[in-house]
Amino acid sequence: AWRGDARRPEPPQVRGRGGTNGAATRAPRGPREGNENPEALALERATGGEAKAGGKLGGVYIPPYKLAQMMKGVSDRSSEQYQRMSWDALKKSINGFVNKVNVNNLKAIVLELFGENIVRGRALLVRSLMKSQIASPTFTHVYSGLLAVVNTKMPEIGELLLKRVVSQFRRAFKRNDKGMCLTLGRFVAHLVNQQIAHEILVLQILTVLLETPTDQSVEVACAITTEVGHTLADISPEGMHGVFERLRGVLHEGQIDKRVQYTIEQLFAKRKAKFAEHPGVLPELDLVDSDEQITHELLLDDELELEERLDYFQVDEDFEQNEKKYAQLRREILGEDSDDDEDEDDSEEDSDDDFVSGRAGRQSGGARGQSGGAAGQ
Repeated sequence: AWRGDARRPEPPQVRGRGGTNGAATRAPRGPREGNENPEALALERATGGEAKAGGKLGGVYIPPYKLAQMMKGVSDRSSEQYQRMSWDALKKSINGFVNKVNVNNLKAIVLELFGENIVRGRALLVRSLMKSQIASPTFTHVYSGLLAVVNTKMPEIGELLLKRVVSQFRRAFKRNDKGMCLTLGRFVAHLVNQQIAHEILVLQILTVLLETPTDQSVEVACAITTEVGHTLADISPEGMHGVFERLRGVLHEGQIDKRVQYTIEQLFAKRKAKFAEHPGVLPELDLVDSDEQITHELLLDDELELEERLDYFQVDEDFEQNEKKYAQLRREILGEDSDDDEDEDDSEEDSDDDFVSGRAGRQSGGARGQSGGAAGQ
């Protein structure tokens, strides 16, 4: 408490930038460089600013509806600005579909996915599937079922995903990363179940894991065999017999932990029951006839071209022509009528605007149904 004629101490004076009496003053701001239009500034930030085409630098997040409105305002559909916005919208749309897919809505998601230009965004689809599978391994069979349908129409997408999965598995095996080896091994197993990958690939993986058995490698081998055992028993019984003979030898050697020995004994019991509780493909996911499926004969030690340049935006000199080509391909895949192609060409811009708006609407509600994983970047 201050009393009598006591004086309050004077606050210390702070020398400001522009004065000496304690009042901080700001230097006057010069004129803003560039465009003063806020929408133009936001558009520049959304498209990456001065980032080079094909670079990894991205822009700020813009809601899908706002992005669709910006795309409508661009008159030159072949410009880099429009192509970049189209690329961002394609990425968000693909991630949304992969996030929502589950056993019950797989057919509907596949049809909507073909509505996007997944030839241009094939690397986006591959990355989204791999990230979702790593985040939610229990839905590996769903992602494999989705890829099985896409692979029948566009086998280059299935091949690219298989190459990247094999490459990532090899890196994880060298790092002794048990969790990643287990997750990617399950993915390979279900790709074999869907006949996207050849069975020799999973047999090679099992051979490598059991060549010098450890507790972790045997556990991973047992988990992969559980997922693919039903399929291997049908298409490669001799290979299946070789795997179980090696497991029998590991069990008799007795150099692994008791818990892992019990895991091997459980696997033999599942084999005796013909893997009744672990079918290769669920009936709801069996959407492709075996005669129509394209199997990629990729080996574990092959040289792989991962095509990482496809992960990032690149300017397409023939953008409009390629979009028309995919529109024709989409009509062939989905069986749409093409009698009024001339009318569609006349009103191409209006249909593109409607398509962009529809895509934005789907993106805004892109929450995962039952799968619960996250594929967005």
